[in-house]
Amino acid sequence: MADVHEVPRPRIATGHLAQRIGQPVCFVGRVEKIHPTGKLLVLSDGEGKHATVELSEPLDEEISGVLEVVGRVTNQATIMCMSYVQFREDKSPFDLELYNEALKIIHEFPEYFPFGTGRNN
Repeated sequence: MADVHEVPRPRIATGHLAQRIGQPVCFVGRVEKIHPTGKLLVLSDGEGKHATVELSEPLDEEISGVLEVVGRVTNQATIMCMSYVQFREDKSPFDLELYNEALKIIHEFPEYFPFGTGRNN
């Protein structure tokens, strides 16, 4: 199986998880909860729906705010995280609702955004 960083990763919202089982994805969401073990995160997308992100190692840093997670969707429709980036929001907040609207456009018009949906027609 190819490394998720070497293949196109569609940007998805929580509602797309069930259709992407086993596939690499990119998910942007706000940290809602961190499990005490540090190996499980709950993120909310632009519609306020929650997605669970699994980490292979416990967190070794404090995280909050908006994260971009790259990983693979598991059989339980969670995301097994391969890497993440914390967005800086000190200058301006990240608008998850607007990001969600952009996702809708990307998925509605895959012919213009072939790598955004994972369908390379």
